Amino acid sequence: MRLLSLAKTPYAGFVAFGAALMFLPMALTNDYYLNVLIFIGIHSIIAIGLDLLLGYTGQISLGHAAFFGLGAYITGVLSARAGWSPMAGLLVALGGVAVLAYVIGVPTLKLHGHYLAMATLGFGIIVYIFFNELVPLTGGPSGLTGIREMTLFGYDFDTDLEYYYLVCLCLLLTLLLSINVVRSRVGRALRAIHGSEVASSVLGVDVSRYKVGIFVLSALYAALAGWLYAHYITFVSPSSFGFMFSVKLVTMVVIGSLGSLWGAIFGAALLTSMPEFLHVFENFETTVFGMILMSVMIFMPRGLLRGIEDLLIAGFKSLGGREDGR
Repeated sequence: MRLLSLAKTPYAGFVAFGAALMFLPMALTNDYYLNVLIFIGIHSIIAIGLDLLLGYTGQISLGHAAFFGLGAYITGVLSARAGWSPMAGLLVALGGVAVLAYVIGVPTLKLHGHYLAMATLGFGIIVYIFFNELVPLTGGPSGLTGIREMTLFGYDFDTDLEYYYLVCLCLLLTLLLSINVVRSRVGRALRAIHGSEVASSVLGVDVSRYKVGIFVLSALYAALAGWLYAHYITFVSPSSFGFMFSVKLVTMVVIGSLGSLWGAIFGAALLTSMPEFLHVFENFETTVFGMILMSVMIFMPRGLLRGIEDLLIAGFKSLGGREDGR
């Protein structure tokens, strides 16, 4: 059986994944692990959107931490400064990020390769500077406090377990939407653009429209994740949305396996949880972390998920060959 058979039966995989998320907290022995799972879910939402952009469409972005931060700051400012509800903050955050992503995406996505990477990097740096300098709104480097805890339709998500299930619901909705996008005509157009923009254009694909559309969708995923993050932590600061976090997001997608929604989730889970298990190395934690990432990219250039699949297939073929030899 292929490890990535979920890609062939995505809805069966989706149901199995949802069931696993539902029962996973029952296997935990420490509430701290539940906190880690919440962050894995938040990062997975961003990684799925970035995989649609990078893995399926071939458009790199080093500015998605900015969209994540905008989602967090917009709802945070509305909550802390104006007393708005989290749901109202979500609607404004999604609307504002969608407009900004469209305005940025139209000229930026005309670029290719490292030029596109530099343009999105510049956007991320500009937003980061705004977070630091708009002290009356954002609190500046000290951060924004006083954000309300999550309340939806009169229900308070005041425990980690309740918030975990809210994050899981958002993750499953974004995953289901992404599966439908990938399996639709839009998904075929995105893969064609990844292969060759010129060929896609010749075949009648509106390359610019699809590239901008998927860029806006991935930005909306990041804004949704920022909304969840802000109302969970109830505090946001610019340091959480800097350039290094954008690099980490891209690494999640690449390490997991480009062009695989399940790989994006796997990569987000790995890179979010790994630092928690490397504390035993104390001062060498970062070095060990870097060595692990280098090893993965050297020996599994297609990503961990596809790399593990290749190893399993090779193992099954080897076993089959020995059995035939007997």
